[in-house]
Amino acid sequence: MIDNLVRNNIKKLKPYTCARDLYNDGILLDANENSFGSTFQELEELHLNRYPDPHQVDLRNAVSKLLNVDANKLFFGVGSDEIIDLLIRIFCEPKENQVMLLEPTYGMYKVACDINNVETVAPLLNNSFQIDFAEVEKHYSAKVKIIFVCSPNNPTGNLLKKEDILQLCRTYKSIVVVDEAYIDFSEPTASLIDEVKNYRNLVVMRTFSKAWGLAGVRLGFCAANEEIISYLFKVKAPYNINALTGYAVLKSIANEKKKKSAVSAIISERLRVENELKDISAITNVYPSDANYLLIRLPNAKEIQKELAEKGIVIRDRSSQPKLDNCLRITIGTKEENDALLSGLKILLQKKEVK
Repeated sequence: MIDNLVRNNIKKLKPYTCARDLYNDGILLDANENSFGSTFQELEELHLNRYPDPHQVDLRNAVSKLLNVDANKLFFGVGSDEIIDLLIRIFCEPKENQVMLLEPTYGMYKVACDINNVETVAPLLNNSFQIDFAEVEKHYSAKVKIIFVCSPNNPTGNLLKKEDILQLCRTYKSIVVVDEAYIDFSEPTASLIDEVKNYRNLVVMRTFSKAWGLAGVRLGFCAANEEIISYLFKVKAPYNINALTGYAVLKSIANEKKKKSAVSAIISERLRVENELKDISAITNVYPSDANYLLIRLPNAKEIQKELAEKGIVIRDRSSQPKLDNCLRITIGTKEENDALLSGLKILLQKKEVK
């Protein structure tokens, strides 16, 4: 099935063979590296004068152990954005195939499609921001090679029903990509990562940018069956994950206790901020969230966002997205940051009421 979805030129592609594909030990005089060492002396044990492991062995083994997923089913990219781009390049012929987006959703899916000259179709989620199968069916055709699903959904914050996502996998002969960037802030059983062994067309993406606090490192990964993983390795840049990134992530995985503590604090603050926002009469809706942010609806959202930014409090205006007119997205910060946001918002809304 997977092979039938892959572009013909990708099937025929002879990937570049880099030096470290062949040898990683010994007297290495094969890659035109600087054998005298790196000018970066702080982490000499990383041997930064040498190219990093193109097979991502240490990372795959560490995450395999962490999430109980077969290492052969894992692939790492420069953020999830690289994985999104690679999947589109593997499966979609420019100007010929399509990608389905369930709107409103994360904007990078469409940007990656536009860059690759791949058309998108965009059925709307229903009013509960869940999959509307009548809408999906209306937009689906044999041209659709990939369906992107974000759960918890960005920017609405809610989990999509697991059974609905699996129904997409069963019903359509397309790759179903589930973006779980915010899954750590949800209930423990919410993830679909264990289902990749049951559904050959399912890809589950994760990131170290959110719960792990490594946005500056730029590392994402996905779990999928070995056939899809082999194609990702076939088309990626030879050394896409650098040694410093790998080092930072491995150190972080060893510090999982701190990550869990941060997630717990964020969820606690999310509940507190949600309750306080609900007490502000001018806010017409505070949407339930399974992520590290809240979506709210209120009059003059664009104006409120700009005025808060002028006061040094920056939140995201999502009003231009389908079904999200007058909506703002608020990331949950520290208690002090959240207090400043709540105070600033209340003051601005009181002023609007007085006028």
